[in-house]
Amino acid sequence: MTSTTSTNHKRKITIFDTTLRDGEQAPGAMLRPEQKIVIARQLAKLGVDVIEPGFPISSPGDFAAVQQISREIRSVEICGFARAVKGDIDAAVKATQDAERRRLHMFLSSSSIHLDFQLRKSREQVIQMAREMVAHAKQFVDRVEFSPMDATRTGDEFLFEMIEAVIEEGATIINIPDTVGYALPEEYGAMFSRVRKNVRGGDKVEYSAHCHNDLGLAVANSLAAIQNGVTHVEVTVNGVGERAGNCSMEELVMAIETRGEAMGVETGIRAEHIYETSQMVSRSMSFPIAFNKPIVGRNAFQHEAGIHQDGLLKNRSTYEIMDPEKLGIPRSMIILGKHSGRHAIKHRIGQFGVEMTETQVEEVYEAFKELADRQKVVHDHQLLGLVGHAVNVSLEPYSLVSVQLVTGNTGHRMASCTIADHATGQETVYTGTGAGPVEAVVAGIKQALPFDVKFSDLELYSLSSGEEANGEAIITIMVEEKSYRGVAEHRDILLAAAHAFMAACNQAARDYNRQRSAAEGSMEKAVKASVS
Repeated sequence: MTSTTSTNHKRKITIFDTTLRDGEQAPGAMLRPEQKIVIARQLAKLGVDVIEPGFPISSPGDFAAVQQISREIRSVEICGFARAVKGDIDAAVKATQDAERRRLHMFLSSSSIHLDFQLRKSREQVIQMAREMVAHAKQFVDRVEFSPMDATRTGDEFLFEMIEAVIEEGATIINIPDTVGYALPEEYGAMFSRVRKNVRGGDKVEYSAHCHNDLGLAVANSLAAIQNGVTHVEVTVNGVGERAGNCSMEELVMAIETRGEAMGVETGIRAEHIYETSQMVSRSMSFPIAFNKPIVGRNAFQHEAGIHQDGLLKNRSTYEIMDPEKLGIPRSMIILGKHSGRHAIKHRIGQFGVEMTETQVEEVYEAFKELADRQKVVHDHQLLGLVGHAVNVSLEPYSLVSVQLVTGNTGHRMASCTIADHATGQETVYTGTGAGPVEAVVAGIKQALPFDVKFSDLELYSLSSGEEANGEAIITIMVEEKSYRGVAEHRDILLAAAHAFMAACNQAARDYNRQRSAAEGSMEKAVKASVS
C-alpha cells in the first residue's frame, strides 16, 4: 500500500480526491485559498493520484487556489472542474494550464427530473450541449472526464446515448455519478458493465465512480463499481461533501487494503498519513469527526468491554482487523470504563511502572468501579490519582490546585493558576493572559513546566443535555515532536480544558523526567569510568 506500483498482478485503483471541490460544498465547510494549498500538499504526501482543487469559475479565490496548486503540486494530476458551459471550461483550462499533468472534469444533467425542472431543456438539446462542450474542451486538454449528473436516475437508453455522444467527441474518462446516493451496490456496479457493453467505444475509455452517501452506501457502491472494472474512484477525506457527503477516502482505501487479496486491487495511498490528513481536514473545515466514524473516529480502535480487552491484551488480532499505528493513529486501544475487568486495570497500572500488592490493586479496582459508574470513562490521570492514593504517593509531577479567571467582552483575559510541584512539595501561583480564557489558562500553566509546549488542538463536547450538563475537553500538545493527549470532564468547560491541558502536560513531564534520569545515570557511569 505504500507503493504506487502494482504488485502480484493487482489492478491499480486511481484515487481521485475531491475534498477541495465537492468536499468544500458541504454546508459551512468553506476553505480559504491558503488552507486549500496546505491540504493539497498533504494530499500529495498521502499519495492520492488526482486532486480536484476547486471550481475555478466560482470565485477569484477558488481560481487562485487551483492555479497555485497546479503550479506547485507536480507529483499529482490536477483536475479542473466545470459545468458544460464555455466560460466554466475556459476558466478551468486557464487555472490548470501550468499543471504538469491535468484533466478537465465536465458535468451535465442527464435525468428526466433534472432536465425538466432544472435545465428545462429537451434531451436533444442536452446531447448537443454535451457534444459541443466536450469538443470545445478537447482543443485545450487531452484528458477530458465527462459526468452525466444524476446518472443513476437517468435510464439506460438516454444514458447510453449521452455517453456515446461524448466519447465520439473525445471524452477519455466516463464518470457515472450516483449524485443523490440513490443506487444500491448491485445496481450501481451493473451500470458500468452495461455501459461498456452497449455503448459504441465504451470499451475504449476509462471509468470513474463518484458516489454520495445519502443512504450510507457510498463506499459499498464504489467497491461494487471497482468489482465491475472501474479504475478511478472519486473520494473525499472524512467523507465530507454535499448533504450526507461523498465516498470516504479512508474507508474505501482501508477496505481495499484489508480485503485487497479478495478483490485483486490496490491503491497507492500511504496509509501512515491517513490520520494526520483526516485531522487536518477536520480542523480546517471546523467539522468534527463522529466518535464511531470508521478508521479515523475516536472509538474506531478503542475497546471497553472486559472480554474484548482481555483478548486484545493476549493478541491484537482477536478484535482488530487493522493496525491503527500503521495509519498514524496514536495507540489507545483500551478505554477504561465500567465494563472493564481487573486484567485491563492491572495492565494499565503496569504501564505506569507502579508495583502494587494484590490488596492495593483490589482497593484501586473498587474505587475505579465507583468512579466509572458516575462518569462512564476513567481517564489515565484519574486512575493515577486512585493508584497514588492506594500507595500513598503522588504519581503525577504536577497538579492544578486552582484556577481563577478574569474575563469580559473587552480586553485580554487573565488567568491565575495555582500549581503544585510534587517533586518539591511547593505550590506556586502563575498568571497568564490571552485573547481568550483557554489561551490565558494555558499561558499560566506553561510557566510551571521545565520544557516548551506547543498547543496543537482542542475539542469540546457536551456529555448530556440541560443546564447541568458536563463538558468534556480533549487537548493535544506537542513536546519535541511528540504528541500527548489529555482528557478531562467538568461542569465548567473552562476548568475541563484546564485539567485536560494539565493532564497532557503531566504525560510529557513523566517522559521528560525519565529521559533526564537516564541521562544523569549515563553521565554518572561515565564519570565513574573516567575516575577508575
